Amino acid sequence: MKKNGKQRQAGDGGGPSPNDSLQREVLPIPDQPYQGVRPFSATDPSAKFPPITQLRPPKGAPNVLVILLDDVGFGASSAFGGVVNTPTAERLASNGLRYNRFHTTALCSPTRAALLTGRNHHAVGFGGITEIATSSPGYSCVLPNHCAPVAEVLKLNGYSTAQFGKCHEVPVWETSPVGPFTRWPTGSGFEHFFGFVGGETNQYSPALYENTVPIEPDRTPEQGYHFMEDMTERAIAWVRQQKALVPDKPFFVYFAPGATHAPHHVPREWADKYKGRFDAGWDTLREEIFARQKKLGVIPQDARLTSRPGEIPSWEDMPEKLRPVLARQMEVYAGFLEYADFHVGRLIDSLEKMGALEDTLVYYILGDNGASAEGGLNGTLNEAFIFNGIEGVETPEYLIQNMHKLGTPEAYNHYAVGWAHAMDTPYQWTKQVASHYGGTRNGCIVHWPHGIDAKGEVRTQFTHVIDVAPTLLEAANLPQPVSVNGVQQTPMQGVSMRYCFDDAKAPERHETQYFEMFGNRGIYHQGWTAVTKHRTPWEGAPHTSLENDVWELYDTTKDWTQARDLAAEQPQKLRELQQLFLIEAARYYVLPLDDRGAERFNSEIAGRPELIQGDSQILSGTMRRLSENSVLNIKNKSHNVTAEVEVPESGANGVIVSQGGAFGGWCLYTRGGRLSYCYNFGGLQRFYVVAERELLPGTHQVRMAFKYDGGGVGKGGDVTLYADGKAVGRGRVERTLPNVFSADETTDVGIDMGSPVAEGFHNGDSRFTGRVKWVQLDKGKENFSDLVSREELLRIAMARQ
Repeated sequence: MKKNGKQRQAGDGGGPSPNDSLQREVLPIPDQPYQGVRPFSATDPSAKFPPITQLRPPKGAPNVLVILLDDVGFGASSAFGGVVNTPTAERLASNGLRYNRFHTTALCSPTRAALLTGRNHHAVGFGGITEIATSSPGYSCVLPNHCAPVAEVLKLNGYSTAQFGKCHEVPVWETSPVGPFTRWPTGSGFEHFFGFVGGETNQYSPALYENTVPIEPDRTPEQGYHFMEDMTERAIAWVRQQKALVPDKPFFVYFAPGATHAPHHVPREWADKYKGRFDAGWDTLREEIFARQKKLGVIPQDARLTSRPGEIPSWEDMPEKLRPVLARQMEVYAGFLEYADFHVGRLIDSLEKMGALEDTLVYYILGDNGASAEGGLNGTLNEAFIFNGIEGVETPEYLIQNMHKLGTPEAYNHYAVGWAHAMDTPYQWTKQVASHYGGTRNGCIVHWPHGIDAKGEVRTQFTHVIDVAPTLLEAANLPQPVSVNGVQQTPMQGVSMRYCFDDAKAPERHETQYFEMFGNRGIYHQGWTAVTKHRTPWEGAPHTSLENDVWELYDTTKDWTQARDLAAEQPQKLRELQQLFLIEAARYYVLPLDDRGAERFNSEIAGRPELIQGDSQILSGTMRRLSENSVLNIKNKSHNVTAEVEVPESGANGVIVSQGGAFGGWCLYTRGGRLSYCYNFGGLQRFYVVAERELLPGTHQVRMAFKYDGGGVGKGGDVTLYADGKAVGRGRVERTLPNVFSADETTDVGIDMGSPVAEGFHNGDSRFTGRVKWVQLDKGKENFSDLVSREELLRIAMARQ
């Protein structure tokens, strides 16, 4: 290990430690029964026993900090030649190492599962994100217990462990308040978790959890709340507590911000730093980044800038009147990335002030995949339209009129495809495209002053996200366990990167790596890559069958960027690599390939469990923060929402039940004593229905009956409001969201958590002033006026035991 005498010795009191002799291949480490003589009395001189020893890792085990940003392309950060200022990344790189051939899986959940386990993403069930899990072993999103996460291994070896930020590895059917929680962070080796469990969250009104309990931000957006700042402060406080109470115990912190995944939310002053910076457009920006990368030395001087695919429009092809909106999208994104890097810097500064930075092994991974092309060709003010496949509602005129909202709590924005392509300079394609380096190559910085002599150097060995976990274990002098919690373990498939920390010329040890996502697939082997792009991220279906995909061949020892296709010149080499892909695909559960789209969102077809069965669901009056997968799906069908409420003498005001938030959802509420219903169509239009008279004090059964038009998805419907079985209001909803209300907003009874569905609720004033006893959701029923009997309530409740 290290060298120079400065390194902290975990658990070292100056001599040999009982921890040094522990056999750590079986975890938890079995307790050994005392074998010595035990005299009758404790006063007997021979009644001496070894002192109780606290479990610690071997001497020299460093602290570990793994930082994983989201949706950052290789060409975004200034540390890798990008135009977005990231001084923290530059600082760590100047005193550490830049890895310019570090790779991810092209998508978030799979990359995170691979990072935390040291195994290929299909091998641990993460061939896709949790929302499209299937029953196929490589795509189930159920982490097998024979692939224990590195956090569990470190914890069982004496580390303190904590995760902050994004967790997108919990199966969707296990995200409700009833768990099970075995695959939540606190069930996967982390002793503490603060963050969100979905793929993204509103940075101003996040759906937060502390461990497994939902909590709310301590401030409002108007008071300056932002999740990036909050999670940083929480991480700093946790580390300070660890070092104050157990200074000899090393920590493992996994710090995974939502930045820079959409929504691109950032305080306006950070976006304004880049005012006018991107007015020349994305084609010019690619050329500029490419030149900066060569000057910095993160790509070879003979590297070639790949061509822009025909599916991506040029800047000149974009309507001139739309260009200011597009430029502002990029200003907001750039501000978001710099803002995230600033807060990473706060965490790094705090470690330095504690005297812990020198012996903390820091991985700063700039993206879990390439930059995201999921914003469409024009970008969007609200991702709900992309989630729901709705086109044409965000006209250029609408975007221009509302461009001032970009980055603020009034938007849920994502930039245009052209910017994603520029952020992946100099490579082809973007996030989701696992075949090409634009989707899989990300900048990676390693900083460890007490463990690495080299400073400010570039490492060019081929590395992959599965290499991180075995590196952490080697750095801590820990073996990979053969058994964890009684289960024999599948060996890690990654290769420790420790061998090249101080040897720039060390032959690379990770010689073969497959890639696959949505049918986009490829293979790397000893400098060669064979790849085929099967699907374009923003298009609805593959352009051909899997059997008819056209493969490309690149010699990346001479062609750094995959710019010159050699498939026609060397067909035999291509065939060899195609066969190798099939071997690796069979070995790691990639087969059968699954390029289905909508079918994987349908749980019945996909074969994953559904938490909610049947046509009815009862919610108690205290249920909060229920994810969309934890609630009956009432989209695209007639349905009822019934509730029993107690109205106080002062009158009824507030939310009875809500689902979604300001950018899509519905809400049944009272205002001024009148029962009301709001349907929020993607934040673009709200439809209101209000009762003709007020609810008097006392107990009432109220209902919203929605009669769906039919004839397809996303259609409208007629709304009738009832109080005690009598119609009290009628109205019309012209169109609905067919697929999803929100990526992160929840269903709440008696209050609307997060951002408000209906206008007029602010700063937590949506709480119902009376009492909501229960809420029942029913789908497919046309008999709207009858009351729900007590017997019916009991029947539904018992059916769910």
